[in-house]
Amino acid sequence: MKIFFTIDGLSAAGDQSWRLQSDLKSWRTSTYAEPTEHTDAQITEWNTAESWVGRRLKKDKEFGLIAKDKAGTFDFLMRGIFAHTVLHRLSAAPLPNKEQMLDVMASLKPGTPWLLYLNPAGQFIAMDTHGAKIIGNLDIAVRGEIASSEDYIGPKAAKNETMMASLYHQFIAGWWEHLSTAQMAVFIPDAEKLKEESFYIEKIQGWQPEKSN
Repeated sequence: MKIFFTIDGLSAAGDQSWRLQSDLKSWRTSTYAEPTEHTDAQITEWNTAESWVGRRLKKDKEFGLIAKDKAGTFDFLMRGIFAHTVLHRLSAAPLPNKEQMLDVMASLKPGTPWLLYLNPAGQFIAMDTHGAKIIGNLDIAVRGEIASSEDYIGPKAAKNETMMASLYHQFIAGWWEHLSTAQMAVFIPDAEKLKEESFYIEKIQGWQPEKSN
């Protein structure tokens, strides 16, 4: 899997965006999540990329934008420009494996608040959310809901074929949204809003990675 992150600044209205350059100071005007140019910062260190999540940005005549501190909860209630990490893929994306999802689900112990998610490699992972970092965690490409009941997590749930089929359907729909938008931490869509499963499978299998600059 060949991936890297760019840092995109996005206005509150979503009508203006900027891309951090390789000097890690200047920004160029861009379209949000567009393919990279050779001057763009291409970040492969996940800790570095995560350090940009949610940082406030201020317009500047010399550099285009200046990065400020990470925003607090109140900041997101105000208009402004914030930094977003955008994932770029230089290799094909897999179709998530249903059997792997079932294996993970069956291995979980009910009573613990688990988050089932897909990582950027398309693998199903379960996170014990006690004290875990969820917001800004760039390992989470697509996420479900946190659950602890044996009806939704664990061996009993894994044997519920109807529920597991629906959950997998939701996850591949979320995976397609992740691939087509480059957004991270995509929530799985509501089951009643889904298109046919074959639609998402065809889209995922036909998806093309970005060309290297």
